[in-house]
Amino acid sequence: MVAKTKKQTGKSPATQTDRDRSPLVSPPGKSNVRRPGREGKAFNSTHSNGLSGIRHKLGLTPSAAAKLGITLLLAALTGYLHWYHLTQLFENDRHFSHLSNLEKEMAFRTEMGLYYSYYKTIIEAPSFLDGLHMVMNDRLTEHPLVINTLKRFNLYPEVVLASWYRMYTGVMAYFGIPTKMCWSINRGEGLTPVDSCEGMGDPAYFYVTCVFLLNGMMMSIFFMYGSYLSGSRLGGVITTLCFFFNHGESTRVMWTPPLRESFAYPFLVLQMLLLTYILRTRNPSRTAMVALGISNLCFMLPWQFAQFVLLTQVASLFASYILGYLAAAKMQSILVTHMITLGVCFVLMFGNSMLLTSFYASSLVSIWVIIAMRERFAQVFRQGIVIWVMQGLAWVCSTVLLKFLLSTVLGASDDAHISGLIKSKFTSYKDFHTLMYTCAAEFDFMELETPVRYFKTLLLPINVLVVALIAGRTVQDIVRSLRHGEKTLAKTEDADEAAGSEIAAKGELVYHSLQLVAFAVLAILIMRLKLFLTPHMCIMASLICSRQLFGWIGEKFKQHTVVFAVLAIMAIQGMTNLQAQWAIIGEFSNLPQEELLDWIQENTRPNAVFAGAMPTMASVKLSTGRPIVNHPHYEDAGLRERTKLVYSMYSRMSGETVKRNLMKLGVDFFILEDSWCTRRTRPGCSMPEIWDIEDPQNVGKTPLCTHISRNSRPHFTTVFSNDIYKVLKVPKATKDLR
Repeated sequence: MVAKTKKQTGKSPATQTDRDRSPLVSPPGKSNVRRPGREGKAFNSTHSNGLSGIRHKLGLTPSAAAKLGITLLLAALTGYLHWYHLTQLFENDRHFSHLSNLEKEMAFRTEMGLYYSYYKTIIEAPSFLDGLHMVMNDRLTEHPLVINTLKRFNLYPEVVLASWYRMYTGVMAYFGIPTKMCWSINRGEGLTPVDSCEGMGDPAYFYVTCVFLLNGMMMSIFFMYGSYLSGSRLGGVITTLCFFFNHGESTRVMWTPPLRESFAYPFLVLQMLLLTYILRTRNPSRTAMVALGISNLCFMLPWQFAQFVLLTQVASLFASYILGYLAAAKMQSILVTHMITLGVCFVLMFGNSMLLTSFYASSLVSIWVIIAMRERFAQVFRQGIVIWVMQGLAWVCSTVLLKFLLSTVLGASDDAHISGLIKSKFTSYKDFHTLMYTCAAEFDFMELETPVRYFKTLLLPINVLVVALIAGRTVQDIVRSLRHGEKTLAKTEDADEAAGSEIAAKGELVYHSLQLVAFAVLAILIMRLKLFLTPHMCIMASLICSRQLFGWIGEKFKQHTVVFAVLAIMAIQGMTNLQAQWAIIGEFSNLPQEELLDWIQENTRPNAVFAGAMPTMASVKLSTGRPIVNHPHYEDAGLRERTKLVYSMYSRMSGETVKRNLMKLGVDFFILEDSWCTRRTRPGCSMPEIWDIEDPQNVGKTPLCTHISRNSRPHFTTVFSNDIYKVLKVPKATKDLR
């Protein structure tokens, strides 16, 4: 129980169509969707002549404007509720408002601490440009190398937040407005009191607040997405409630705010909503395509793995094109938007080769060529299943060949571990780097408990039913097309232009079903990626409100009665899940690491170089500013080899060999953690066992870390130790060693 004493005062102060019918049925000659820009409509068009003018300009009737206003109001409410939910979970878990600055930094473990350290660098620099120069010419992260961390680590979120923080504090200081309230915290147990601040003037508080606000806005977009896809505001309610009822399976932003997905995923939701609009609209405007490109860019810039998600999207769209649900012209327009976005991202990432050598980039080119050659395919292959299969094979083969050709030409190997990871999922292949991933639970196969949890909240049964209905009607369309020898829509340039075409209208649902299957495959292979699957299942659940899919239930009143009955059953387990989240009460404390960081600050030179476990190195860099040689961002070939040398401490090699490895890297101090020597998540996954794959000649010997934990001599000297950490001084390299 902490005692909180006040130290100083001065606390700082989707649009929805104007009808609820199914989006699958369009009246002849008319699009289901109003002109873009309706989201700017006010809630009450009679409020003023100005707002009434906007209503007339957008072509909205008073009833349509009222419905739009209700939709936006509900979207804002769901966004606020999600922001509040995230904030409370984060505070309850860590008691963040009572932590000192050091404790707040320690709470950002592993990659989180690494990313946050660059935000800290920029806000503490003499000027914003000085801070930007420091992160673009970083000498601390991979000593002695000088690297552009903005290029390597997708740090645009930190750059933006740091600029906002500097502007905010500068403006508040100019007007003399306090921005934070600080307290003296008595931690008890003989520990010294610490100062703790809360308010937007506190850097960590500002950072996490912005992350949670962004994800609150994501829920607003999520509501509009569900409403728009289903053609009913009740569909938006279903979507958001499914998300809340399955919150622990849908996101982890409340536990890990600085991770890249926390910044990227909200823009994916926006991008998919815009894509749905484009698929539904007969002639999407240039503005819509530009908006799609901008949301694409905002999704790609913060996260290095965005390319894999976009690969599944492009593949799903291509499958829709092959089956005849997407016209060639529209597919090419979407591809061009993706290509332009990729090019802009490549420039903004200072020529990061992983973008050009990705399967995503190769897939864009391959699909473009296949569509451009569609007439040639039609001449060579028979219409129907044969040409579909051949187009699919051409896409797969050309994408793989082009990817490896580009990787060879550009000499890029940074994503080689991804290929190894995929290979390990289907074969017995394993190496050091692959095991570093697969031995972590989040990169293993999806656990069996996950679909059970989906089943208990009815999320899985509803999705199975929805996809089965869509698949059934799709199969009927395909069989009818093959039986009558009709040309598929993909072969007809103006097919998607045909007003009221039922098949063209179904295209968006076919795409969403294929996207769901793609996300399911990713989640099954890598459990961490269920964070894409679960939200998309929530989106698909909104379709139980679709009149086109579920009109057979009866009139709208009967359908809504069934929907509310399903919601009531969902809520039984859903509320249990929420109560379990609300019951999480904790308080962050890591005294051994606090002792370690304090000792480093007081007893080592500012240029002393450290090595050790990747999560600990992120904390050392963040809180002490000391140079490190390895870190948790594992997506670089050079860094992976550095980490392998550092982790030889946990192998069965000789002490002399490990000492030489560390001396080559210029390490002054190694931080040894016994838990890394003994921890075993499952058979074959302790560090010594992982090393046995790479170093079979030493199998059976006692790990070096076991010897060092007892006595560090003669190879190293112990200069600090507590219950968790032991700091070993590495001897300086002699001339003959060099």
